[in-house]
Amino acid sequence: MWQTENNLKDKILFASPKDFEERDQVAGTCVRKLGIKFPAVIDGFDNKTESAYTGWPERIYLIDRNGRVVYKSKPGPFGFKPEELEQALKGMTGAVAESRSTAKAVIKAGGLAQR
Repeated sequence: MWQTENNLKDKILFASPKDFEERDQVAGTCVRKLGIKFPAVIDGFDNKTESAYTGWPERIYLIDRNGRVVYKSKPGPFGFKPEELEQALKGMTGAVAESRSTAKAVIKAGGLAQR
């Protein structure tokens, strides 16, 4: 079992899970208690995701539709900058909206949109 000082101070103590079901229960408790509103995933016991995405200390990643990392926060929780994530989200949705507009313009220019 590992704990941070804040975990001990706030009495957030969990024994290391022994199987995936226990890991799932701990993760679910954390999601509920922390009020996390976005999808959360649970790494396997091999911690491949943590290794690939430098999950410790905590980070926030924004992944585009093609599976590319388009935003990676600084280590959290003090490195989390909601305004940076907001800008990345706006950039991503702006790029999607722009590509849709371009696609519509191309379709109209080709006469495909006329009925």
